[in-house]
Amino acid sequence: MRNDYTHLSVILDRTGSMESIRDDVIGGFNAFLNEQKAAPGFATMTLVQFDSQDPYEVLQSFVQVASVPELTRTTFVPRALTPLLDAIGRGINDLEQKLAQMPEAVRPSHVVMVIITDGQENASREFRRDQIGKMIAEKQAQDWQFVFLSADLNAINDAMAVGVRPTAAMAFDKDAQGTRAAWASTSQHVLKVRSGVAPHVEFTEEDRAQQAAEQARQ
Repeated sequence: MRNDYTHLSVILDRTGSMESIRDDVIGGFNAFLNEQKAAPGFATMTLVQFDSQDPYEVLQSFVQVASVPELTRTTFVPRALTPLLDAIGRGINDLEQKLAQMPEAVRPSHVVMVIITDGQENASREFRRDQIGKMIAEKQAQDWQFVFLSADLNAINDAMAVGVRPTAAMAFDKDAQGTRAAWASTSQHVLKVRSGVAPHVEFTEEDRAQQAAEQARQ
């Protein structure tokens, strides 16, 4: 594996309920993207949007981070329902296939999947919760990392129920400050993994203190 190489897969909810934070999601993602572009080391990104009209729309696939364009109001348009399990399942399978096609010597040493949603599953047809739990467990055993951000507390509980590490799951406030703070926290911890400072993405008490939703979980 290539020690300086990180692959980032971002699975982004663009369902109708995201409309109220549309600009904040765009701004937060773009700040995350630009921080990753500025960091040393090599990184690629897969960016997927999901909703019930298109449960897995690939905007970027293994593109060098430096070449990934920013999101805009044209490329991020909230609509429809939330097939969250299908998006995660297809994301894992897609990434697994792409990595298998790469020679071992050039595969990324770090694989991080970031899932962002504001609601619970309500529209999946391909994958069940138990399937996703098994898939996440298998991939975490191979050192993949799963980061889960949600504005819905029940979705956070569901994520941990299928095996996402509690330290890598965080509730965010569904407003401008909460959304941007969640992206900023994620970016900083991803940078620590990329640089070798930390082995895993782990949100801190300081990160959680920025989110009133986190206090409601306790």
